[in-house]
Amino acid sequence: MRRADILVVGQGLAGSLLAWELERAEMAFAIADGGHESAATAAAAGIINPITGRRLVKSWRVEALLPQARATYQEIEDALGIHVWHEMRVRRLFADERERATCEAKRATGELAPYAGESDTAGFWIEGAARVDLGILIAALRGRWRRQGRLREEVVDVAQESLRHELVIDCSGMRGARSGAFGFVPWEFSKGEVLELAVEGLAADVVLNRRHWVAPAGRGAAWAGATHEPGVLDSTPTAAARATLEASVRGLLPGGFSVTGQRAGVRVNLPDKLPVLGRHPGNSRLGVINGLGAKGALFAPVLAPEWGRLLRGEAPVHPEFRVERFWQ
Repeated sequence: MRRADILVVGQGLAGSLLAWELERAEMAFAIADGGHESAATAAAAGIINPITGRRLVKSWRVEALLPQARATYQEIEDALGIHVWHEMRVRRLFADERERATCEAKRATGELAPYAGESDTAGFWIEGAARVDLGILIAALRGRWRRQGRLREEVVDVAQESLRHELVIDCSGMRGARSGAFGFVPWEFSKGEVLELAVEGLAADVVLNRRHWVAPAGRGAAWAGATHEPGVLDSTPTAAARATLEASVRGLLPGGFSVTGQRAGVRVNLPDKLPVLGRHPGNSRLGVINGLGAKGALFAPVLAPEWGRLLRGEAPVHPEFRVERFWQ
């Protein structure tokens, strides 16, 4: 294949895994990233949970996507000598009687198999979960591409860059969604906040979940989150979110904890809850990956090779992701 002149804009999780895919394919590329102050990645704990939400729904095609995610992160671990993939279980505690009834009904039909484990009157176990240490992953890849001279540490104008490159792929999350280049996509935004905790005695492989979650993040440390504020676009941590999360965490960690930090970011979602990728239907020099929502750690390892197939002219494995679905 002819070596393409590709610029990846945004080195959050989506941009990082896309650039990794381009490097593996030996395609010529560069990355432009001016920082992650408002990025969803900044407030993402990297949790992959096979069963989510108040209605206890299995994540979209998780049976196929989870093994691909595991393989991708472990490949990067081996190549860079880092450890980012952590196998986890989720202890899902019922928030109310309705959740308990929903769980019992879905377990009876087998709808939650193979991920719904043992249950009791207080909750049930979710097997096959994972946590990806996004901070270590993104920092290691950033250092790699800085040393290779591929990284431009600056904010760029995607439209202007498309005049200089064969293809510019915007992976910049909220910034890209609000730029107007892909204005035909029905973007939705949601602010999320998390707390960083100091806490002792947590099982290293268990995420606690009741309305909010607590995930271990190394010895004596954990993350708690996340809030959900649809339509809010600022990335400033708030006292209200902290109070909400602290109240929730007290119910999950009766032994006590202290708050050591707070982060906020803006998720980009779409009405059908699936991300988008592909070339702009009206401008083949512009491309996009966006709309990963709260499932970035699961979706990103699938979206990157989809772009690889697109660049090689191969048939997509997941045509549901293509941005053309919103083009009229």
